[in-house]
Amino acid sequence: MDSAQMEKASSGEQGIVRAAELSIILPTFNEAENVPILVGLLKDTLKGIDWEVIVVDDNSPDGTTEASRRIAAVDPRVRVIRRIGRRGLSGACIEGILSSSATYVAVMDADLQHDESLLPKMLAELKGGQADLVVASRKVAGGTIGEGLSSVRAWGSNIANSLAQKLLNVSLSDPMSGFFMIRREKAEAVAPKLSAQGFKILLDIVSSSEGTLRIKELPFTFRERKHGESKLDTLVTLDYFGLLLAKYFGDAISVRFLMFGLVGASGLVVHLIALRMLMVFEGFEFNLAQTAASFVAMTSNFFLNNQLTYRDRRLHGVRMIVGLLTFYAVCSVGVLANVGVANLIYVNDAYWWFIAGTAGAVMGAVWNYAASSALTWRKG
Repeated sequence: MDSAQMEKASSGEQGIVRAAELSIILPTFNEAENVPILVGLLKDTLKGIDWEVIVVDDNSPDGTTEASRRIAAVDPRVRVIRRIGRRGLSGACIEGILSSSATYVAVMDADLQHDESLLPKMLAELKGGQADLVVASRKVAGGTIGEGLSSVRAWGSNIANSLAQKLLNVSLSDPMSGFFMIRREKAEAVAPKLSAQGFKILLDIVSSSEGTLRIKELPFTFRERKHGESKLDTLVTLDYFGLLLAKYFGDAISVRFLMFGLVGASGLVVHLIALRMLMVFEGFEFNLAQTAASFVAMTSNFFLNNQLTYRDRRLHGVRMIVGLLTFYAVCSVGVLANVGVANLIYVNDAYWWFIAGTAGAVMGAVWNYAASSALTWRKG
């Protein structure tokens, strides 16, 4: 190629597409109706900007991957990553960010609740050199929750914000926001510290950066969802507390183990209630009541863990039944330790049923986690 040809190629006359300056990461699950609409809105909003969209889909059964690929087939600015055997917003965001070569990356929901018209302003703030991270906030002056959250979810969001600010010393007004833009090099630097589980990737990035990011917040209004359903169920609350605890203790313990522990704590409550009811209302002697209560708690723990702790390996149908049986099997060793330790305490003083039951339940926790991770929810 002579110098003239090279000049023409570099100027774009040979059909060479310039590299994206901005990558917009869209983590998706069942957003087939929304993705085409959002891409159309981005085309109108980002005129004059070299941009791309990276759709990271968790193998949606509604055809989100296929709908996104149809767009990608006619628009090279759209790329698609289909994840199989992995689920979760944070993990999807991390994979999308790490697949980008753009100078700046934005994360936003594909459900149309985030205002895409804010993207050029966010980009201008980063290019101005005064910020490393720009967050779309519902809490700063001019920002509102709008119709996007119910009163209950808005109340829960406020509590979650307060906890993050107090426990992790996060100065953000809205650390629960899922709409932000960051210099890719900054995201790359903190990526090894991030948890692939959970939904609060912004909080994870800010707390893991340990105050090194220059942050700017811009107001926005959280819009009402038009199509599909929210992916945030009530169990996400436990997931969030697990992330808070993991970051509070400097990531010394994995988020998954903390999730397992929080589920186990709920199982302890179930265990003690069942133990008391069986002893008082059914007249079971302690050993029999303790054994039965253990299986009640194990059943509760299995379904909670399947929904939350191992949501990325969630079992369905026949596999869930098999999983429950293997969970019983691996936890049976814990039950033996549970009942044995509890009985040693109880025989010394029958009024110590609470302490006895608690001590027995705690004894099997570590074994249950290790064995169930390896057998019940093993990767495969």
